[in-house]
Amino acid sequence: MLRKILVLARDAATGLRYQQALGTEGCEVLVHDDAAGAVEAACLAGADLVLVSQTGPGFDVPEVLDQLKATEGAPPVVILDPNPTVDDAVSAMKHGALDYRREPCSTEDLRSALRQIAQSLPFAAPARATRPFLDSPPGFEGMIGQCAAMRQIFALIERIAPTDSTVLVAGESGTGKEMVVRAIHRHSRRRDCPLLACDCTALAPTLLESELFGHVKGSFSGAIATKQGLFEVAHHGTLFLDEVANLSLETQGKLLRVLETRRVRKVGDTSEHEVDIRLIATTNRSLGAMVKVGEFRADLYYRLNVVPVSLPPLRERSGDLQLLAQAFLERFSREVGVEPRGFSDEALRQMEVYPWPGNVRELRNIVERLAVLYGGVRIELAHLPSEIREARPAVSTADVPRTWDELKRLKRQIADDLERRFLIAALERSAQNITQAAESVGMQRPNFHALLRAHGIRPDAGRDRRA
Repeated sequence: MLRKILVLARDAATGLRYQQALGTEGCEVLVHDDAAGAVEAACLAGADLVLVSQTGPGFDVPEVLDQLKATEGAPPVVILDPNPTVDDAVSAMKHGALDYRREPCSTEDLRSALRQIAQSLPFAAPARATRPFLDSPPGFEGMIGQCAAMRQIFALIERIAPTDSTVLVAGESGTGKEMVVRAIHRHSRRRDCPLLACDCTALAPTLLESELFGHVKGSFSGAIATKQGLFEVAHHGTLFLDEVANLSLETQGKLLRVLETRRVRKVGDTSEHEVDIRLIATTNRSLGAMVKVGEFRADLYYRLNVVPVSLPPLRERSGDLQLLAQAFLERFSREVGVEPRGFSDEALRQMEVYPWPGNVRELRNIVERLAVLYGGVRIELAHLPSEIREARPAVSTADVPRTWDELKRLKRQIADDLERRFLIAALERSAQNITQAAESVGMQRPNFHALLRAHGIRPDAGRDRRA
């Protein structure tokens, strides 16, 4: 555990509660009720973490965060608020807070929160943090990430989970939308009741309506018995509609009625039944754009988009790729029974260049493949799949040449680089034999050899004495 925690408490009773709860976790707990004094004390005492439990009138959280951030060697700060808001959470994150969460009510909840905070500490935490806090990758409920966007999402999940508000989780395929849904449910008041998922892409519209709303015996061909729908089965729990953009317009209308009335009618039935569910939907498409072209009902979109959660693609999560790759490698190496050796710097740099269209899911699958094929050795650039090895950095607007001469120079540089890689690849495929390499690419040997000399490439002479 952490050696030393400084608590900025709103009153003496709150400070004493923290001391009693966290002291049993093996921590030295220092308590302050003065914000200005706490900033200096945190640094002088060598605190590993600052817990701020003094929110409300007269207490400026951003100001305290700015003071700590400006102090050399300042520890990470976590804000605990009995009445957190999304705006406050976002503001705190922008000012450098590690996390912003609801203040636990019970002592056991407080201890549990401390353990979760420990798991969210970044690998770059000060050296004074003890090793157990670094053994687990930073993250939340199995979601690994320490970039600002993901920290804001973790804080948002904690803020919205205890409510019954409908949530719309948007993001590209493979970004982890289902993990967000499960995290919301686990932190909700409905966590002891079922979380049921429905894949809106898997069934035809008529079958999907039966799956969601149920049907009575004889209502259609094949309905040999009355069946409860997911809305009824999930009563008091959470219903998860995966890829809701794929619902037909007819099913959208029926779903809207259920959400407005909180009553569901089975297919072929004449009576309705009251349901108490929390709805969470996910989509990898822009429902707003679909509304504009008439592919999605505007009224249903507004009903679903009560609390939007937007997951960033992996290519926009600065610094998270290395954490994810290492965590996956350690996991899959253990599964195949070998010692994880990590990635070379060259391999990691090239992985950062690749755009990862499949996001975290693609990274997970590729790392699993690497662990199976090369388990027990350090993963080098040569071990990576060809699509990653051959990826090139995207050209930004700032890189676009401004003159014709600059454009010509850039074109020559790109052509030279491509030509060089073409030659090296041909040699590698032909075991460094120039004659075979020239034949494989459809060139005369003298011309191929001239290009090698122009680029300063010297294959192993022992493989081809005429080189």
